[in-house]
Amino acid sequence: HAAPARMTDTAPFRRIQVIDSHTGGEPTRVVVGGGPDLGLGPLAERRERFQQQCDVFRSLVVNEPRGSETLVGALLCAPSDPTCAAGVLFFNNIGPIGMCGHGAIGLTITLAHLGRIEPGRFRLETPVGVVTVDYLGDQRATIENVASYRCRAAVPVEVPGRGPITGDIAWGGNWFFLCADHGQALEAENVAELTAFCWQVRHALMAAGITGHGGQPIDHIELFGPPRDPANQSRNFVLCPGGAYDRSPCGTGTSAKLACLHASGQWQPGAIWRQESILGSVFEAAFRLDGPALIPRITGSAYITAESVLLLDPRDPFQAGF
Repeated sequence: HAAPARMTDTAPFRRIQVIDSHTGGEPTRVVVGGGPDLGLGPLAERRERFQQQCDVFRSLVVNEPRGSETLVGALLCAPSDPTCAAGVLFFNNIGPIGMCGHGAIGLTITLAHLGRIEPGRFRLETPVGVVTVDYLGDQRATIENVASYRCRAAVPVEVPGRGPITGDIAWGGNWFFLCADHGQALEAENVAELTAFCWQVRHALMAAGITGHGGQPIDHIELFGPPRDPANQSRNFVLCPGGAYDRSPCGTGTSAKLACLHASGQWQPGAIWRQESILGSVFEAAFRLDGPALIPRITGSAYITAESVLLLDPRDPFQAGF
């Protein structure tokens, strides 16, 4: 019989330390050690370097076999703004993303878990601007997101096999097409059909040349309907850029929704909007006005699910993820 393998028989591993959490059901994986050195400078510039030079790192952290299409990664960075406690680059299964509401809440609970913050306010630098965060204790946090706005209202798009669909285009840290005119049942057991529908809408927008400002692609589709819990104002389904649906109510999507509601005269500063996800989890949202700018505040809960070390074996043909 062969002798049992010893630990010293293994090839040298590269190790990446991560902490996993979920916010309203949507997972976040924060890289706390072993990440790439992106240098200094504004986070927007480091995001470009990350996209151009570190795509393998992105993939191995969030994609299979270590992750899944639902997982959002967060790389902790030193902030360039000295008023910020931390900087962060968010990314998913297909690339970096500008801002992530559920991820910022998950990151806050992770920082608290690590003992790096106490209940109170701090500033977080992202590639799309500085986000103010209130850590409330008891697994809860409020993020004050970047300024959000409606770009265009009641935009029609012809979706092959579905007919004309109408929605608003809005920015909440990512670009959204927000639609209540969809005829879909917003139920968890209907996610396959909802995903297919939203994917068709996204491609119809692309085919029609309908974009956000500056030709930026609209890579999030958000459907709305009545809530299941009468304590809430709305229920949503959000399809993210990589084809996965958001298990949480979506922080940037809720920010975009507030911008549309205010632009239509349907919601006032300070009033609480309770946004329900397809799973039934809830974000509490409100906004303030800073001159013409609408500043959303999103409150939610996150829970730590794992402290892990990702191992990269140089012999593994799938070590870079897929």
